[in-house]
Amino acid sequence: MKKLSVFFAIIFGMMGIVRADEGMWLPMFVERLNYVDMQKMGLQLTPEELYSINNSSLKDAIVGLSNGAYPRGFFCTGEIVSANSLLFTNHHCGYSSIAALSTVEHDYLNEGFAAKNFSEELPAEGVSASFLVRMEDVTAEIFGAVSDTMDYMARQQAINAKIKELEAAASEDGKLNPVIKGFFEGNEYYMFVYKTYTDVRLVFTAAQSIGKFGGDTDNWMWPRHTGDFSVFRVYADENGEPAEYSENNKPLAPKHHLPISLDGVQPDDFTMIWGFPGSTERYMTSYGINYNVDVFYPIIHDIFKAETDVMDEYMKIDKAVNIAYADDKAGYANTWKNFEGQMKMLRKNKVAERKADLEAQFTEWVNANEDRKAEYGDVLGTLETMYAQMGNAAKTLFYPNFLAQRNPIGRIRPFAEYYRTAADKEATKEQKQAAADALKEIDVDEMFKDLDDRVEKGMLIAVMDLYSKNFETEELPEYMQKLLKKHKGDWKALACDIYENSIFSTPESIKAFIEKPNAKKLRKDPAFMALAALNNQMYSVYPIYQMANTSIAEADHKFVKGLREFYAETQPEKVLYPDANSTMRMSYGSVKDYQPADAISYDYVCTANGILEKYIPGDFEFDAPKALLDLLEAKDYGQYADENGELITCFLSTNDITGGNSGSPIMNGRGELIGLAFDGNWEAMSGDVNFEPKLQRTINVDIRYVLFIIDKVYGATNLIDELEIHKAMPMPVRVEEE
Repeated sequence: MKKLSVFFAIIFGMMGIVRADEGMWLPMFVERLNYVDMQKMGLQLTPEELYSINNSSLKDAIVGLSNGAYPRGFFCTGEIVSANSLLFTNHHCGYSSIAALSTVEHDYLNEGFAAKNFSEELPAEGVSASFLVRMEDVTAEIFGAVSDTMDYMARQQAINAKIKELEAAASEDGKLNPVIKGFFEGNEYYMFVYKTYTDVRLVFTAAQSIGKFGGDTDNWMWPRHTGDFSVFRVYADENGEPAEYSENNKPLAPKHHLPISLDGVQPDDFTMIWGFPGSTERYMTSYGINYNVDVFYPIIHDIFKAETDVMDEYMKIDKAVNIAYADDKAGYANTWKNFEGQMKMLRKNKVAERKADLEAQFTEWVNANEDRKAEYGDVLGTLETMYAQMGNAAKTLFYPNFLAQRNPIGRIRPFAEYYRTAADKEATKEQKQAAADALKEIDVDEMFKDLDDRVEKGMLIAVMDLYSKNFETEELPEYMQKLLKKHKGDWKALACDIYENSIFSTPESIKAFIEKPNAKKLRKDPAFMALAALNNQMYSVYPIYQMANTSIAEADHKFVKGLREFYAETQPEKVLYPDANSTMRMSYGSVKDYQPADAISYDYVCTANGILEKYIPGDFEFDAPKALLDLLEAKDYGQYADENGELITCFLSTNDITGGNSGSPIMNGRGELIGLAFDGNWEAMSGDVNFEPKLQRTINVDIRYVLFIIDKVYGATNLIDELEIHKAMPMPVRVEEE
């Protein structure tokens, strides 16, 4: 017993009780789990003012941004900041909509956009804004549908069926959008009921030379000088209910909107962030970390980096290409740099080793009791074995998969059903004719919309080059070996042949094929042959990979269940929080600097002076608009300057966030908006797996910089007038009497 006590003391010191700044907490539990701690740190609101299902509360100003009327997750967060549902979010969250609305003639992406009134606001097609109505624990109902005699797959099928039943019952005939998700690897279930509005309109965006200042170079880096914000508005019908876009719709009257504070931040000021964090893996084992770092991340990193390099090459020289590929490039670049950071920092911060220490102690705890040994004794061994199997299959699965998505190979999939039917000797004449007729439903022009031949061909060659470097010739499927032999081992020549000579290379050749489809001609097509080869290669390992993936999900469920029991018995004071899963969460912390390395110290704020220092005229990442530069040179900051006369662009806080929190409001203790969260920092890129209290920081764009851009740079005073702006009166200077 003494040995275990000493060990748990070591683990306690290593893992720590959950700190105030660690954790993404469910709002419905704020009063029970977090409120006293938050009060001590500076919160001035009541629990009812934070989260209420009966009265207006802070949660009613937080919006999940997604696509479609019934989203199952959110790509970003926004916040309502006016009585007319003006919505602030990040520039990179609005990027897709801004790019879609841009043309060479109206280049909002590179020039910005500011609506002067409601009628000038532009529909952001496909974007929806969801407000949380309520959340509730449905664990008992879900587990009531399963039994101990079910195997894992039967259990999941029963759970999924029950989820659909409960969601349908709570939808009020489609008026609401209920979503049930599992927590703690399926050991608890909660339902989130949303009201989703699909008429969302672009109101304001700065030029991307402001909204993306620093580009990929500065991504996840500090200090930061990026004005990462954009402005939208939520519309509703005359009754305030969700409705498709209509000129008759009116701005939604929200239940709550956030006031804005111009008081700025000081070290140790209380901060809280509300939003929809996408995904963390804080309970991942060392085996999962090693698989990601050694196998999965390097593959995706290399492929996405190669593709963005090609996009960059042509985006820099062609304005139309820059607009057309802006959204794709942003997403790809964000992913490869994220994975690059995770690979480096998971190793540097020794996260796998720390997880392995915990696993060793978990194993000791399990083996000390026969019942625990029977239930959990094999769980870590299963995870080790299954991750090894996934690692063995990954190369053969992922490289062909991504190559198969590149045009023209990627355009073949809508034609697959036709080929299966046309090549089937037992298919009737009528069936074959029906398959041929179905081809006429394919929108060929949509396939080629906004594509550039130079970019598409370059990306195919780049991914083909990576593919070739990762497989010996004898490892390739027979079809691919034949294609390679035809081109005398020249992979670039093979890629060029596919791109230039396939039926699927041009809209004209595809349309001609649809008019006179021919299965034999299709079978001889170089892109079709390549896809067949790649599919054969993928399917040779897919069953193994899928089986391992399912086994990992089952083992993770069991491991987290056991881990919770382990902590409950050994560290009952430790409060566990669930991983992020694109549901509303709250995190809280404080404004704080950090020391990334020996003899290096980073301040908690950075100023607009850094824009002038980084500015490179005409540069793809570090150019800046003349109107902004002139104001900065003159130090003409207006009411948005701090007490020292400087303009703060961004500041740091200790809040726990991840992807999906982008655009989240960061608020002070009075619930006033002081900035928008938009990034994490490089040194804590391991934070999705293990929170790093000394290093982990959230990078926030200061609300004063946001308003400075809207007001002083673009002159959109109509938007400033909508806002509820608070600023503390300066204290009177005390004069001592003689």
